[in-house]
Amino acid sequence: MSTAHWAKALLDTWGIKAALTRLDGEYDLNFLAQADDGQIYVLKAMRPGCDYDLVDVQIGALAQIARSAPDLPLPRVIPAQNGASCLSLADEAGNDRLVWLQTGLPGRCYAKSHPKTTALVTEVGAVLAGVTRALKDFDHPALHRDFKWDLMAADWVAAESGCISDPARRQLVDDICTDFARLKPRLETLPRQAIHNDANDYNILVAGELGAPQHISGLIDFGDMCAAPRICDLAIAAAYMVLDHPKPQQALTSLVEGYHAVNPLTAAELDLLWPLLRMRLAVSVVNSTLMAADNPDDPYVTISQAPAWRFLDQPAEHPALIAGRLRATCGLPVVDGADRVLAYLEKHSGSFAPIMNRDLSDVPMGSLSVENSTWPQNPFDMPLEEAAQVGAEFAGKDGSEWWLGYYNEPRLIYTAPAFRKGAYKASDRRTVHLAVDVFAPAGQALHAPLDGEVLIVEDRANHLDYGGVIILKHLTDDGDPFYTLYGHLDPECVTRLTAGDKIARGQAFCQLGNAYQNGGWAPHVHFQIALSTDGIEADWPGVADPDDLVLWNALCPNPAPLLNLPAEKTGYQPTDKTTVLSARKTHFGGNLSLTYQDPVMLLRGWKHHLFDEWGRPYLDAYNNVPHVGHAHPRIQAVAADQLKRMNSNTRYLHPAQTAFAEKVLSKMPEHLEVCFFVNSGTEANELALRLARAHTGAKGMVTPDHGYHGNTTGVIDVSAYKFNAKGGVGPSDWVELVEVADDYRGSFGRDDPERAQNYANLVDDAIAKLRQAGHGIAGFIAETFPSVGGQIIPPKGYLAAVYEKIRKAGGVCIADEVQTGLGRLGDYYFGFEHQEASPDIVVMGKPIGNGHPLGVLVTTRDIAESFAQGPEFFSTFGGSNLSCRIGTEVLNIVDDEGLQENARLRGNELLSGLKDLQGRYPSIGDVRGMGLFIGVELINSDGSEATAICSYLKNRMRDHRILIGSEGPKDNILKIRPPLTIDAEDIQMILETMDSILAEVHCD
Repeated sequence: MSTAHWAKALLDTWGIKAALTRLDGEYDLNFLAQADDGQIYVLKAMRPGCDYDLVDVQIGALAQIARSAPDLPLPRVIPAQNGASCLSLADEAGNDRLVWLQTGLPGRCYAKSHPKTTALVTEVGAVLAGVTRALKDFDHPALHRDFKWDLMAADWVAAESGCISDPARRQLVDDICTDFARLKPRLETLPRQAIHNDANDYNILVAGELGAPQHISGLIDFGDMCAAPRICDLAIAAAYMVLDHPKPQQALTSLVEGYHAVNPLTAAELDLLWPLLRMRLAVSVVNSTLMAADNPDDPYVTISQAPAWRFLDQPAEHPALIAGRLRATCGLPVVDGADRVLAYLEKHSGSFAPIMNRDLSDVPMGSLSVENSTWPQNPFDMPLEEAAQVGAEFAGKDGSEWWLGYYNEPRLIYTAPAFRKGAYKASDRRTVHLAVDVFAPAGQALHAPLDGEVLIVEDRANHLDYGGVIILKHLTDDGDPFYTLYGHLDPECVTRLTAGDKIARGQAFCQLGNAYQNGGWAPHVHFQIALSTDGIEADWPGVADPDDLVLWNALCPNPAPLLNLPAEKTGYQPTDKTTVLSARKTHFGGNLSLTYQDPVMLLRGWKHHLFDEWGRPYLDAYNNVPHVGHAHPRIQAVAADQLKRMNSNTRYLHPAQTAFAEKVLSKMPEHLEVCFFVNSGTEANELALRLARAHTGAKGMVTPDHGYHGNTTGVIDVSAYKFNAKGGVGPSDWVELVEVADDYRGSFGRDDPERAQNYANLVDDAIAKLRQAGHGIAGFIAETFPSVGGQIIPPKGYLAAVYEKIRKAGGVCIADEVQTGLGRLGDYYFGFEHQEASPDIVVMGKPIGNGHPLGVLVTTRDIAESFAQGPEFFSTFGGSNLSCRIGTEVLNIVDDEGLQENARLRGNELLSGLKDLQGRYPSIGDVRGMGLFIGVELINSDGSEATAICSYLKNRMRDHRILIGSEGPKDNILKIRPPLTIDAEDIQMILETMDSILAEVHCD
């Protein structure tokens, strides 16, 4: 259809001059109209022969909503110049069509909007609930039509499923239809009302992209309205919210949460949601299959089939758990009778038989939480010898004292593969304890708190499993069932008990096992309650994902009442992140920055992973300070050993100091002979400036633009990254900046074979200016590979050429290797080796202490002697016994564990993968780096610096539990510099995740 014809109709009938663009539609013509005054509209020309009532019902519904809920983001109907809301106009072929006009709404369709955050899905639910509530009393004859998209009439699918050629998929649809047939009688008891009936991901609009705050900007297309129970409307929306969502259950609960807050749902409705969701998808795939056979060249009819099948093909959680999660989300009993069971337990607490035949009220609590405990040393592997000692610090010297472990406590002790929920170490994992532990000697008898029946008795002998485990079924006084689980038992119970056995109140029915019987743990009972076993049967999760606690806290509540204990005693309360953030804002300066729009609170680390307060793992691909990995056991041991002895400074002799110096010098060129030990890279760079001035008698310094060397007054003066920043003091007259040798974006590109020399030549003018100003040339200081400048790898030979010019002018050459030294580059131990340059001073910091405050400066004998002519040099903590032993151990670990070679191998893998992404995504302008010092420069379509894309990528990587940074003058360069322990699995995670996020950026 020609847009010109309808543009003329719009002008003639509504008086609006606009440019029209065709929109997708299954039957009707829809045009986006961009008016000359900037307003947008949607012109709708219905298919020939369309019943007027089908348009009239939409117009009436939109008018009803506008009156009763004017704040909802819905289109408004624009009357024609003659006052009519809908007119009959001829199309180009002479066919009469019903034509009407709506206001246009901003944003893009939900299907093409990213990210699909829980907050956004919650808002979808709230908007849909508002529409449903506004339409509660609306009626129209057209609402009661019989058509294929009425979910109440979805039975038609059963007779048509034969169109699906794949037998497994056909059976899947048949099973969905069978479930629907079972629930339909319950569905028909619910009241019907007008519903939108098609809140799919193309009919929901979202405004706000690339990190800007997102919000629902529109719900459009009321063409499929009908009368049906409101849960059908929610099920249809839910069917599209879960498609291709990485956490579909989370999306479903967020949608329901938003809906329920506006238009409260009942338990009976929520129990129908999951099967109705699946039925809607069955209708969609069967309908699209039928239409594709009739219209093989029309992509619109199959637009949602692939994601629908992807969702339906994947194994589904048990429907009872889904219903329970939705009920809990809405604050309703997780199962029928759950509220009565909780009231019963609370009422009778204090009178149940003690399960250990003693009062537990005076037994102390012991915390194994992420925050309070260092069990296990390696959060990804806990061997038997360690698991058997868990919590030893809470027991008496003879190991016989009793203690209790908290309910709802996030722990890192659950290291077995069964607790991990994804392919990578930084994937979701189950960490939150759903029971109360009672630690006591092996062999301690357990007694039933009340009458029960054995439901399950098993020996689960795998490492970190339950060992002997028993589940009992109980009944309240009103006959409501609930269940108790006793884990880590002596498996002899399996030989004595069978399912169906009756256990009397107070009866001893099992005993605690030792570590060789109970799954490998220190002797204790894992005591857990469940309000239903539907969906979990015998396989209770004793530990939950922290992001799924709404369900599991409702289904498995704190068992304290059954232990005759107050819930306050056994319920763990983690430190609240928002409280810490508030206190930080109160106690610290406003220019102390936090990374990420949603800050992360990290409490534990191991190698190249970090853990937040709930035990969620993060891949640390950013922090270069823990050079040999977080919490390295050898560094722990050295630090603890030295702190047992003494810790003093360089005013006294100690062999650790000379041993550290010898280790450092073994990595240096022969002309660098003298070490100075300080407590930071900043202090080392400050000292480097003093050495240069003492040796040359001059003050002037040359340094590349956007460099960073520390945060004290002296080094800020040579750090353009700071002095030229917003609020900075600007350059000092004794500092001259030269352009960074960036051969991607700088003055001399990679197509220039002389670019290294050309960049070096820029130093000549800086030297001349300093001489003219009377400052002379004290030296040149540079990050060997500029990091905050954008992870720049200067062209080979650049630094050597600069050094030649500086020395000729009488200056000293300072190599700041804080970011690049100690093997990070893989092929080179220091960056100046790549440049074939020979510095006069080398500065190291941060990584050489692996988190301990330590900096090192190494220089020539001549420069050191010049400095020695001045006042005594002393750094209180520089060169302490502790620092020297830690520094030596870091360097030894790099050698002993082959971490430089690992940096080379993993860096090559990462660079190769990133260059592959560069070939597929135009927003990657450049990939550069060496070893595990890597930068990815993001650009806009015009080649300019893509600051917004970079911010989006960084924050989305954090959403996926990967920590990276961003740098560069325009903050458009991703900075990747993990601890040197990173392995191939983690490189793959970075690449796979970045691929998926770049796909979001480039989604049409």
